[in-house]
Amino acid sequence: MQALISGRKIDDDSRKDAILEVISDKYCRAILENSMEKPKSAMEISAETKIPISTVYRRLQTLHDNKLLGISGTISDDGKKYFLYKSRIKAISTSFNGSNIDVEVIPNA
Repeated sequence: MQALISGRKIDDDSRKDAILEVISDKYCRAILENSMEKPKSAMEISAETKIPISTVYRRLQTLHDNKLLGISGTISDDGKKYFLYKSRIKAISTSFNGSNIDVEVIPNA
């Protein structure tokens, strides 16, 4: 039996604009899709999506700033920081009806 996944409707217009801008970017969409199932490092994301590492880091920051990406990290025994990134969203649903834009975010469990 499949459970219904409820989304969270976004009411703030500036937040709607930010989310729409993010999902219009092919690199952001690729990163979200790639990191949906399990957390991955920036290098893994870059290798698997064929996105240059500098672009990956810029988009990771954008996604994190917009609360669409979670970051977890550890510090290795030799003192190196190691961060993993995971999509916080499973889907985004939008509809446009005249002057009204509805944006709903379905969280990634």
